[in-house]
This record gives sequence, C-alpha cells and structure tokens, in this order.
Amino acid sequence: MTASIEETPERTENPPDPKRWLALAVILFASFMDLLDVTIVNVAVPAIQQDLGASYSEVAWTTSGYALAFAALLITGGRLGDLYGRRRMLLIGMAGFTVSSLLCGISGDPGTLIAARAVQGATAALMVPQVLSIIHVTFPAEERGKVFGMFSGIGGLALVFGPILGGVLVEADLLGWGWRPIFLLNIPVGILTFFAALYLVGESRDTDAPRLDLVGVVLATAGVLLLVYPLTQGRELGWPAWSFGMLAGSVAVLAVFVVHERRLIARGGSPLIALELFQARSFAAGFGVNFLYSVAYGTFFLMWTLCLQTGLGWSAMRAGLTGLPMFLGLLVSAGTTVQFLTPKFGRNVLFGGGLLLIAGALGLVWAHDRYGVEITSWEMSAPLFVFGLGMGAVLAPVLDFALTGVPHKVAGSASGVLNTSGQLGSAVGIALMAVLFLSGLPGQSGKGVDAVEPQIRQDLVAAGITDTRTGDDILAGFRACVHDRMADVSPEAMPESCREQPPGVSRAQLTAVRDVLAEHTPEVQAETFSGAFRMGLFSVMGLFALMTALMFALPRFARPEKDAAAIV
Repeated sequence: MTASIEETPERTENPPDPKRWLALAVILFASFMDLLDVTIVNVAVPAIQQDLGASYSEVAWTTSGYALAFAALLITGGRLGDLYGRRRMLLIGMAGFTVSSLLCGISGDPGTLIAARAVQGATAALMVPQVLSIIHVTFPAEERGKVFGMFSGIGGLALVFGPILGGVLVEADLLGWGWRPIFLLNIPVGILTFFAALYLVGESRDTDAPRLDLVGVVLATAGVLLLVYPLTQGRELGWPAWSFGMLAGSVAVLAVFVVHERRLIARGGSPLIALELFQARSFAAGFGVNFLYSVAYGTFFLMWTLCLQTGLGWSAMRAGLTGLPMFLGLLVSAGTTVQFLTPKFGRNVLFGGGLLLIAGALGLVWAHDRYGVEITSWEMSAPLFVFGLGMGAVLAPVLDFALTGVPHKVAGSASGVLNTSGQLGSAVGIALMAVLFLSGLPGQSGKGVDAVEPQIRQDLVAAGITDTRTGDDILAGFRACVHDRMADVSPEAMPESCREQPPGVSRAQLTAVRDVLAEHTPEVQAETFSGAFRMGLFSVMGLFALMTALMFALPRFARPEKDAAAIV
C-alpha cells in the first residue's frame, strides 16, 4: 500500500532540513503503523469472530470497511495536505488513527468495531499520503532514491512482521484481552510518533494545489458502497431483490460520477480523477491489472485465514507463521524484478508473475487435496512461496508500466489513482469472499460427512446403535445439521435440524449418539472448509488469468515519460 505523490516544485532555493533524517524516521514509522495494522488484523479475524459472536459478513466488514474508507479518501487526503499543510494533515491523521485504534480495542460488539475500523481507514487516508509528499519536499533529488528504497523496505517488513506479531499477541492473550492488543498497541506508539512529528517534521503546502472535488468524492464513494454492500450482505440476507437493485445502482452512480468529472474538466475545474489518464492504454491496462490483482488477493487471503483457523482449527500463531514463505517470496521477487528483470525482459516479467500466482494457487489446491485436513505448514510452504514470488513480480513493477506514456506533470495524480484502485480491489475481493467461499460451504458439507462416515458408523455400533436403518437415519440427520450450520450466517448457530432427536434412538442412547457426532464434527468442519477453499481457489485463479491476459495491453517495456506534453 503506497500513497500518491502530488507534484510539487523542486526546493532548490532552500538548503536541506538538517533534521530531515530524524523526520524521516518518524514519518516512516507512521507508514509502518498503517501497513502493520492491515496485515496484523488478518490473522486475528477468527478470534474476533468468536469473541464478539460476529457473523461472517460482519467479519468481512472489519477488513473491507478499513480498505473502503482508505480508498475513498486517499486522493482527498493528499489534496488536503497540499492545501492546508502536510504536517497538519499528518498529525490529524495520526491522532485520529490512535483514537480509532483505542475504539477498536475496546469494542464490545461487531457494529462498534466495524465503525471504528472505518474511522481508522479514513484517518489513515489522511496520514499516509503525506509520507511521500513530505519526503518529496524535504529531501533533495539526489537523496530521494535512497529514501524511497527505505520506504519500500518498511512496507516489506510490515508484510512479514504483521501476521507473526498478530499471531503472537492473540496467542499471548495479554491480561486476558485476547485479540484486543493488536489495536491497543497503536496507542503508545501513536502518541510517541505524534509528538515526535510535532517537533521534527517541518510544515509544507502547495499554494497552487487544486480545489477539492467534494461532489466527486461523494459520488465515487456511494458508487463503490452500492457495489460492496450487497456483495457482503447478500448471502446473509438471502439475496433480496434490493441487493440486485443496489448492484445495478452502483453502475448508474459511477456513470453519473464520470459525467460529473467530464463536466468539471470542461469548466476548467479540478476533478477528483483526471479521466484523460485513461486515454493512455498503458494506464488503463495498469489500472485493470492492479484492480484485478487486489480483488483476487483480497478474496484469497480472508478465505485462507478462515480455512486455516475456523476450518482446520489452527492457532493464530500457526496461521501467521504459515504465511511466512509467501511474504518472503514477495520480498525476494519485489527486490529483483524492478531493478534487474524488467529492464531486460519487460512485461514478460509481469506475465511470469501472473503464471506464478496461478501456479501457486494450483499448488495449494493440490496440497489440500493430497493431504486433506492433516496438511501441515511445511506442506503448504512451497506453493505459498511460489505464490509470493508471483505477488512481487506483478505488484512491484506494474506502477512503472502503467505510467509509461503518462506525462510527468500528472504522474503523482496517476499513482494516487492506481493506489486507490488497489484499495478498492481489496474491498471488493473481501466482499466476493462471501460469494465465492462462504456460499460454497453448504455444498461441500456432504463431502465432509462422507469423509468420516465409516468411523461414525463404527463408533455408533460401539455406542449400542447396531441397527443399520437407525444408523442411516442418524447420519441423514447429521448431514442436514451440518448443511444447515454451514449455510447459516453465524458459525456458532445451532439450527433446528441439529436439535431433533434421531428416529429409533432412545433417550438412554441419545447422549452417546450426540457425543459420537460431536467428536467428529471438527473433522467434518475441517473437510468442508478445505473443500470450499479448494473451489474458491479456482475462482481466484480465474481472476489471475484475466489479469494476466490484460497485461497484453501494457507496453513491452516500462518507460515512464518525464517530458511528455500529452497523453498518448
């Protein structure tokens, strides 16, 4: 996750700020807080779900709400910094991020947590864009390459460190607070960073910065909400007619947004998104690649987390460590593709990244099919590492390819739009998780029961159920119970089919029968989640294949234009 850089005049007339390196440490820490918060929450999702009694859609909103609020205000946050002062917006963002972290940590119900997470995302959108803007105006040109490298390194460190720290904090259960320290940790860190920024970071603004397009912000946000809300809530509410109306309405509102932006440009105003950027085929393709990648990754990561912890019953620590090969693969490929590979092989590197993503996902399908519910972290490490290599090979260089043909004077705005597309893609992907993964659980429940049926029958005989017809009735009732539980919006639900007394079972035998079924329920759930995850991976592979096909519209080599007069 990166922020946009609004173009600012070079500060050649003033000597470099002697405190700039201390200021850099502060603003990089602010960026680290945001990136860490995104990754640290993922492994804590099942713990949050269990503690607050959240439904699957409410769990999805805890992550997509953050991404959606961040995306909606990312470009606006950069504009506010240019207009009213970058340090001022940085401090406001830090303060808001810290307070909202406290609200997240003390939330007693899913609705409060979702609201606090949305505020957290909105304040991060005020904070994060200022980081690169402050770097741009604080450091001379000859030092910026080194500084931007440090910024990228911080991002990579957060990706690796976040899931592990999240697992440690959840497992440690500090003071009996469970998952809450993953948010409360931000409070002392945020306070210290706030006061350090207050004294070390200099103020700057752009007197020529364009005015805010508030109407555009409202229309774009409404259009995306109309898309994401029914995707997230539709399964839970039984797909009512209005959910499809909202999906259609999102298209209409986004069309109105485009019309508004065009009229604003015709009047000489400053649009939220410069639509002429999309006249460059490279930019339009790069936007699509970045969006589809983020949709697929958002879908993958949440359903993978639920499969490991809710399905297989793994701890947060084990799940966090299991993802380490993936993030190491990302760091390896991200560190080599831009500097060494893309200058020589061009977009073929991106093609290779797309194929690696598909291969990694296919490897996970094979591993889960081969080892079943007994799969280990080690048996997933190779496909996850390949998946991570593909992530870095696509994510790291795509910005340069997208900016080829885009004039230097609007490169900052273009990078902001591209980063916004990534955040929107994540929100849409998390919403799609309910469609592609959770909706598949009931259909896989029968296979889950099939996997343990022989052992259940054997244990029923040991419990005194020797009549074959009675055993068939018990298993039929168990199938209905498992199906209804998988179809319910809450993982803790106990449908009526699970309370019915099996026919032919006496009251004296009932407790023994229920004990047998309860003993095998975790394995059935594991088989069901594993099967739904495998099916969901094929959808993810389809998104990656579409993304890879779109890469043909990118230029053969990345050559961002620095002196272009117009978009071609």
